[in-house]
Amino acid sequence: MKNIVVVGSQWGDEGKGKIVDWLSDQADVVVRFQGGHNAGHTLVIDGKTYKLKLLPSGIVRPNKVSIIGNGVVVDPWALLDEIKQIGKQGVRVDESNLILSEAATLIMPFHKEMDEIREDAAGKGKIGTTRRGIGPAYEDKAGRRSIRVMDLRSETNLDSRLENVLQHHNAIRKGLGKKIYKKTELKKQLLEIAPKILRFARPVWKKISEYKDKKAKILFEGAQGILLDVDHGTYPYVTSSNTVAGAAAIGSGCGPDTINYVLGITKAYTTRVGEGPFPTELTDKIGKMLGTRGKEFGTVTSRERRCGWFDGVLVRQTIKMSGINGIALTKLDVLDELDEIKVCIGYELEGNNIDYLPAAVEDQLKVKPIYKNYEGWKSSTKGVRNFDSLPDKAKVYVTELEDFIGAKICSISTSPERDDTILIENPFDNAEKRSGHWNI
Repeated sequence: MKNIVVVGSQWGDEGKGKIVDWLSDQADVVVRFQGGHNAGHTLVIDGKTYKLKLLPSGIVRPNKVSIIGNGVVVDPWALLDEIKQIGKQGVRVDESNLILSEAATLIMPFHKEMDEIREDAAGKGKIGTTRRGIGPAYEDKAGRRSIRVMDLRSETNLDSRLENVLQHHNAIRKGLGKKIYKKTELKKQLLEIAPKILRFARPVWKKISEYKDKKAKILFEGAQGILLDVDHGTYPYVTSSNTVAGAAAIGSGCGPDTINYVLGITKAYTTRVGEGPFPTELTDKIGKMLGTRGKEFGTVTSRERRCGWFDGVLVRQTIKMSGINGIALTKLDVLDELDEIKVCIGYELEGNNIDYLPAAVEDQLKVKPIYKNYEGWKSSTKGVRNFDSLPDKAKVYVTELEDFIGAKICSISTSPERDDTILIENPFDNAEKRSGHWNI
């Protein structure tokens, strides 16, 4: 049996939705372990598109259990709205297929407002957040003043927790000349939605332990990409959570021995949303072409993504950081029309060649990519499902990427459709085949 963690090996938007959907069809349990509703993922199933933010990808499939772990920050109103919206598409969400960690931190209205205030005040120094309150919520979690799902069970406890967190936030808001939040109003709002949220609340660590004992196949679904990790990414232009594979254990309450395989989702070129270093960024017509052909717009914000050549140095680095066992290469077909394709194989920093991205953002902004050039294949790979059917020059590109990054490419995606995939190795191959519903 194998339990799998899926992570993005770049700055996010690598096409995790399609791959996770394919894997969730084989899994019994799908777990979100970090991030919040800033991390959108799009699924295309039988021509029907589902846009998810908080809900794990397994929610759209019958007989699967979806879990939102303690490492996720949850906007309760956004969660209920997402459940309502996906219900309109015929997807049932209830206590039988969704578990929410009772230890998950809640995003409050003042978190979102603080996110907006900071971004607007930062000017050119802005991070490029989604303004969903993610960062401020994680700050309160680390500051031990957050309101958690379990706090909704007791009006007395909720009253105390609100008083504590508002003492902090109202002091800041007063200094900024902003409206002061009243405890009574927030408490009323939270108590109104409490029954709707608490119906899903469970001790997630205990449920995952039970599924392990049952030999269930568990899929841990990461959000964003490793290069946005608060410790290992391009700090400070990062998200506020840990996006590496190791965070799956922390963000769901299971031991590291639960993880048997780490799958890194990797785009055949590179994209980034928001501000921050991007050594291989293309601001010319090629960059525009990649964005157009790849439909590079954010699921959550619809912001246009920055596009550039494949950065082999960064991917090799994230593979080591996250212990990635295999790579799912996506959007190969986007490169079909190019005469020449470049891959970054090193950097130049102040006259010296280096083989990694330095930690200091000042140096990250200075590095110049060293490229290896490949001849484009100038023919369509869209919909190809067999490696031997790829153009010879596309085969060269893929195999040399694999050699450079030092991890096996186990699948290649050639369109947004789930079935348009070249499967070389299935991470679940050694897993016991199971069927049926897992009662919660």
